[in-house]
Amino acid sequence: MAEPESTVINTNVKQKDPSKALVIAVTTRAIFNLEKEHKLYLEKGKEEYTRHQQANQDKPLPPGTAFAFIQAVQYVNKKMLESNPAENDLFDILVLSNNSPESGARIINSAKHYGLEISKFCFVSDEDSTQYLKSHGVKLFLSADRTDVCNALQRGVSAALIFQQEVQAPSTPLRVVFDGDAVLFSDETDQIFQEHGLEGAVRYEQAMEAVPMGEGPLKTFAMHLGKMRRKFSQEKSPIRTYLVTARSGRDMGIRAIKTLREWGLAIDEAFFMDGAPKGPILAQIQPHIFFDDGLHNIQGAQNVGVPSAWVPSCY
Repeated sequence: MAEPESTVINTNVKQKDPSKALVIAVTTRAIFNLEKEHKLYLEKGKEEYTRHQQANQDKPLPPGTAFAFIQAVQYVNKKMLESNPAENDLFDILVLSNNSPESGARIINSAKHYGLEISKFCFVSDEDSTQYLKSHGVKLFLSADRTDVCNALQRGVSAALIFQQEVQAPSTPLRVVFDGDAVLFSDETDQIFQEHGLEGAVRYEQAMEAVPMGEGPLKTFAMHLGKMRRKFSQEKSPIRTYLVTARSGRDMGIRAIKTLREWGLAIDEAFFMDGAPKGPILAQIQPHIFFDDGLHNIQGAQNVGVPSAWVPSCY
């Protein structure tokens, strides 16, 4: 596997062992608000964009949607190291950028300004930067580009699409909310629902109750998160995880719970919404990130100021 064109190691941050760490790759537009700059790039081209970034390299970029999530991840690392100074099972953040290193100086300076512990900045000139994810051991990829996200998912990397939005920075601990079908679990029941309606889906679930569901696109990330979560008691954990699913608890909740148990994945709280809007419960949880495959649920989350990441179907 070829290396990215240019990787800048952040010597101010302790480098993690990628075979043990939970490596998260974020694009610059996921972590910072670069909408104005992206518009300039689309309208005026790369040279004008590069000139603008160089001229403003000491002006910090405003935080983007994934910013608070990255800050909360740093809090978890701090608590992990307080608990065990030799801990290797940490979050490791790298930034993947299609900028050149020259125009990328503003990205590095912005991260430094906010005290973000980003271990590597990878400046990639290739059209498909996701080819480098596996060589870095990436377990989660967050991007503002759907093609990138689909490429990552097709490479077997947990990935989601970030939409730029105004978000309030929630307090710690790190709170992560997962949807069930087509996110944590496979989309098998969704497909039955599309073909045979709710009654058909309920019948299918009841018949398959003892059979664990297939794994969804974010299972790998969730399992690693769960492994870190188990190092603490529930009361002292710096990580809280939630399942917020459209399933009904009465007819379709048992198989979901049995699947999580079979996987050994502990979830702090599970909400079976029975098709009700998810926005109100998300507003109460105030997660740092919410993963869902339904755009209407993402919209509902955005309406209550919750940072959201869409897991698209990439067939």
